Order: sequence, then structure tokens, then C-alpha cells
Amino acid sequence: MIRVQTEDFDIGAEVTALSKDRHDIGAVVTFSGTVRDKTGDLVALELEHYPGMTEKELARIEAEAQERWPLEASLIVHRVGRLLPGENIVLVVTASAHRQAAFEAAEFLMDYLKTRAPFWKREETASGGDWVDARDSDDTAAARWTKK
Repeated sequence: MIRVQTEDFDIGAEVTALSKDRHDIGAVVTFSGTVRDKTGDLVALELEHYPGMTEKELARIEAEAQERWPLEASLIVHRVGRLLPGENIVLVVTASAHRQAAFEAAEFLMDYLKTRAPFWKREETASGGDWVDARDSDDTAAARWTKK
């Protein structure tokens, strides 16, 4: 399941909804990302997306994770719009019978979201705004999942 939304999300409620009455799940891994103010002058982070295309791409990558690992359930929630420091940006939840699959699938999904998902980020500071590029370290992390 994927959602792209402007409103905040409740991590505990999302995990509960995903795993309620599921006795086939032995491991649930969550990753939540928040707006970080690295320099102390961030006013806001603006996240843009291409409606329709973004959801289609997230569904595609989630389906790939389901093919690669024996997941019982998964969830991607990604916010868009103007977010303030400390606010939630993203939630990835993976559930499997065993922890290794849940951990690896969560890492795979986050590496994709950090490097190739169709979102554009602009940091707003008191002195103006700048678009944010993917970091080389994120690209390196994502490269390990390339099918050979």
C-alpha cells in the first residue's frame, strides 16, 4: 500500500493497521524520516511531486520489494507540501515472517526513495531557497540493489 499526502501520519496507528489480526507476521520493521535542520537556519522543506506518476512509481518499487523478499505486508507513506523542521516526511513499514526479509526490504525501499523516487525537495532558509540533490552516499547505498 502506498500513499502520497500532505497531512501528517501516526506511526503507531499505521503499524497497528498494517499488522492487525495478522498472525503470519513475525517481524515488522519501520523507518520514519523527519525534516532535519542541519545548519540551524532551515525555515521549511518544500516537497513536490508529479501526481499520478509518483504514486505509480512507488507502487512499482513496492511490488519489486514484494517480489524480492517474502513480505506479508508493506506500506509507504510520503508527505508532500511545506514541512517544518521536526515534522514527519516518510514512513516505510515492512512485515514478514522473519526479520531479515523485513529489514532488507525496508532498506531497499528507503534507498529507492532517497535516490530515484519522483520527489523534488527545496530547502527554504532566511536567505532564500535551494533545491536538494541526492547525495553520492545515497547513490552508493542504492547501487547495491541493482539487479545483475
